[in-house]
Amino acid sequence: MPDSPVAGPPVYNSRELPVPSRRAVARRCARLALIFAPRVGPRALSQLRHLHSGKFTTTTLAHPLRVAFERSGGTFVKFGQIIASSPGLFGDALADEFRSCLDTGPTVPFDEIRAVIERDLGGPLSDFFVDFSPTPIGQASIAVVHRARLLNGRDVVVKVLRPGIEQMVAADLDIMEPMMGFVTRQTGAQLAAAAWQQIDGLRQQIGEELDLRNEARALDHFRDLTARSSLNLIAVPEPFPEFSSQNILTMEFLDGFAIDDFSQAQGLGIDPAPLIDQLIRGFFTMTVQWGTFHGDAHAGNLMLLRDGRIGVIDWGIVGRLDAATHRFFVRMLQAVLGEEAAWMDVTQHLLDNYGPALREAMGMTDEQMAQFLRAMIEPILLRPFGEISFADMMTMTQVHVGEANGVSFQQRGWRAMFQRLRLQRKIQRMAEDGGGLMNSFDRGNFLLGKQLMYFERYGRMYLSDRSILADRPFLESLLRDAEPLTA
Repeated sequence: MPDSPVAGPPVYNSRELPVPSRRAVARRCARLALIFAPRVGPRALSQLRHLHSGKFTTTTLAHPLRVAFERSGGTFVKFGQIIASSPGLFGDALADEFRSCLDTGPTVPFDEIRAVIERDLGGPLSDFFVDFSPTPIGQASIAVVHRARLLNGRDVVVKVLRPGIEQMVAADLDIMEPMMGFVTRQTGAQLAAAAWQQIDGLRQQIGEELDLRNEARALDHFRDLTARSSLNLIAVPEPFPEFSSQNILTMEFLDGFAIDDFSQAQGLGIDPAPLIDQLIRGFFTMTVQWGTFHGDAHAGNLMLLRDGRIGVIDWGIVGRLDAATHRFFVRMLQAVLGEEAAWMDVTQHLLDNYGPALREAMGMTDEQMAQFLRAMIEPILLRPFGEISFADMMTMTQVHVGEANGVSFQQRGWRAMFQRLRLQRKIQRMAEDGGGLMNSFDRGNFLLGKQLMYFERYGRMYLSDRSILADRPFLESLLRDAEPLTA
């Protein structure tokens, strides 16, 4: 446990996104249409005829969708990363197909990368690096990463924002936000609502992510928190601010491979279980103690290092909870670990945020709702990873909402489908009218839930016989010492 005061989180600058012109948005729409229509259109249409019968499946769409997402780049690759890291939500077939989105994106010519670095650092590459590989080792959604060596011999990686990425992201958001908002309002579908939440969250934080000086500050901050918390198996790269800028981040090279590369781990004799265990401990320590955490801990950002540690990279997205959301998270953990009164606090906080929509949808008293939340949340956090599924939790909620309103979510046929559609639209409208969506609690809670979904993937692979809250004494001690965040 940390026993000394810690400096507050760093101040993050936000890079203002450009306002795309109508022509730019139209060009991007045309480009996306050319990518998606021939690859996805025919198969999607063939699947629609199975929608009412319950035989609709995304399996046949997985490959063309993944190819289209990768060729579209930018925001689409970000969504592909979420799909790849959340098999409990999207299914194993879709998650496996989208795995390449974690470290693959459109190629950027090296001359363009060189131009950005030399412009920002004020000289030729040879003034700063004795060696610089023109072949990237990572090509993700908004940046590419190259290996290099400083003049003093330190092995580093250099992360460079994709030239023009801010214009692409701005156009994507202007296209996707109203589109997903329309789909969500018209259907109330949970996956559409989750995608809309992701877009909303991305618009809130993308300005920070597009200024790599913020990530350099985050690296310093979390290196400090990790050291203070005695998380010796977790490695956060050291940044080199003198070789960094708004568009460039130079940082320590971590020698390893993706956390879900099971064959490499076996070949090197690395046991990932204690590393995943400490990663989860680190998440709870950071979140409970300071209300902050890595906000994008998918498999592409976690590495099994050859020295036996786990490397956590790409700190462009950092979760920062407000005081109310932090208290909700703490009380939820205390409830799951046995504090009965905390369940009513959890319930009341949800009712305060989502208001009459939640009460009417569930058709329960406050006490009944507390028991329902308990039955839904406890298994996810207390059962072994090999037995849990976030998809089952979502289905449980959906089924109960349907029963409370006389609608079946299991029955097939067009009539049942339209009944579900009407109910979902009604609940969505009520939630929007109640002001419970797209506020700081909703965003913070969504980001927390996303990390827990990511943990489900690694837990199934390496800790299938343990639960996420397996280390009860550690968590009880952490919660006992937890202090409220200042507003």
